[in-house]
Amino acid sequence: MGHKLTPKIILEGTRLTFKTDLAFALNEHPRIVGPRRYRYHSPLVSGEWCAFTNFPWGRGLINFEPQEEALALETYATWARLFELQRYYSWIVDRFHLSTRMFQLMARGKDYDFRWLEERLRPLNFRLVYCVRSPDSFAAARALRLKVSGKPDQYDDLSLFVREQELLDRLVAESILPVLRLDLSDNDVPAAADRVADWLEATGGLWMDA
Repeated sequence: MGHKLTPKIILEGTRLTFKTDLAFALNEHPRIVGPRRYRYHSPLVSGEWCAFTNFPWGRGLINFEPQEEALALETYATWARLFELQRYYSWIVDRFHLSTRMFQLMARGKDYDFRWLEERLRPLNFRLVYCVRSPDSFAAARALRLKVSGKPDQYDDLSLFVREQELLDRLVAESILPVLRLDLSDNDVPAAADRVADWLEATGGLWMDA
């Protein structure tokens, strides 16, 4: 019997780095989820789900307010426990704890120590794919996104994304998880998905040893 595919990928990066597009591409990539004759469920979850409020574009795990801190931290602990209980499965996570650190530092001036979380994720073979792009490529990415965005005004100030990426550079460097820095300046999501598959295959990120 061959290896069971159990990749666990966290995608981080500022807006317009095509994380979500990449997540969907990875979730159908034959070297990551296996060859398929039909579509079936494979977990793709997001830290951007605004599940703390009952209105569109509300608050959630990343942009929570101070009075929701306990709720956010309990949610992270719950996700960690779920991952531990489902250790022999695949997970693709679109934004997670580093996005929380970035947002809370920039918006509230407060940092959160998620070392405890990474110490629980690392034995499960979680990997971090850090999506970046060159500063001069954000404008072209914005033009593509505005064709489909439901909230286009969030892309008005591209300098904000550059500042977010500079902060994420530091936060990613502090992570204890294995990291792939993935440049999507060319907007080529299929090629980027192939690079992720190559990296996972070369570094043991597709399977659990025990």
